[in-house]
Amino acid sequence: MAEVGLGLRDQATLQVMTDDVLKTSEIEGEKLDPDAVRSSIARRLGVDIGALAPVDRFVDGVVEMILDATERYAEPLTAERLFGWHRALFPTTYSGLSPINVGAWRTDANGPMQVVSGPIGRQRVHFEAPPASQLDAETARFLDWFNGSSGGDPVLKAGLAHLWIVTLHPFDDGNGRIARAVGDMALARAEQSSRRFYSLSAQIQQERRDYYDLLEQTQRGSMDVTDWLAWFLGCLSRALERADVSLSGVLNKARFWQRWAGTPMNARQILLLNRLLDGFDDKLTNKKWAAIAKCSSDTALRDINDLLNHGTLKKSESGGRSTSYELQVPAID
Repeated sequence: MAEVGLGLRDQATLQVMTDDVLKTSEIEGEKLDPDAVRSSIARRLGVDIGALAPVDRFVDGVVEMILDATERYAEPLTAERLFGWHRALFPTTYSGLSPINVGAWRTDANGPMQVVSGPIGRQRVHFEAPPASQLDAETARFLDWFNGSSGGDPVLKAGLAHLWIVTLHPFDDGNGRIARAVGDMALARAEQSSRRFYSLSAQIQQERRDYYDLLEQTQRGSMDVTDWLAWFLGCLSRALERADVSLSGVLNKARFWQRWAGTPMNARQILLLNRLLDGFDDKLTNKKWAAIAKCSSDTALRDINDLLNHGTLKKSESGGRSTSYELQVPAID
């Protein structure tokens, strides 16, 4: 990513963080509006994306938590900071239709904290968290460890931190999202960078069943964390591999515009080339060029022929009734 300019790095960060916010919520079965997420992140990062979607306080809360965790990774993690994340996630003090204790540890007023599934009367208890009476002491132990210099390898520490918080289950709701934010904070510390070009939450969402199975296996067993850490490291590795694929589009775009920087182009040509670079789902024909650029077919043909003469476009070899065109993209070394 060092090869591309600051603007493209910002776009890549925006793309990855949008995925991260969407997927950490999807893991919990909550679907957010992608446009609202992208706009919320763009506002906070100062990235120009044109028209912004209306403000959504629920989306803003998840974005604020993740940005606070990754951009302020070097600052101590405290109980008050975790409470702030929890308040951001639940601005109405409700989880769905149920009122919850927001910005404070759970009290177990309605019984022990359990992770359950299945219909009422035939529910299966996957995990029962430590009693609320132990949370002050147990979270203090965790925070001392997390902020301290001990803990061995910093990437392993991220996996342990994620597991530790989700096992304490300190809040009435939102524990999974907060545990993943704590893990991301630990990874940012390991990398000594707030720049994120991969999304671990997106990969966890892809492997959601294994994620929950490994958590249950570890929490219900002897608390031997070896299998959990092995899976965590594998998931992280797969997230990096997935980032390599998704960011290839950003690199292709950078290489493309570097190659053709000296070629004069009009606004219509730049618009259509960017559409192709961003992943045009269909064949680009003269008719579609005219429709997207809002110009006549003759003007579209002149635009296309000009780019064909420069070597920026080429005729597709796929054939068909209508001639279609594709990019000449410089190869990535």
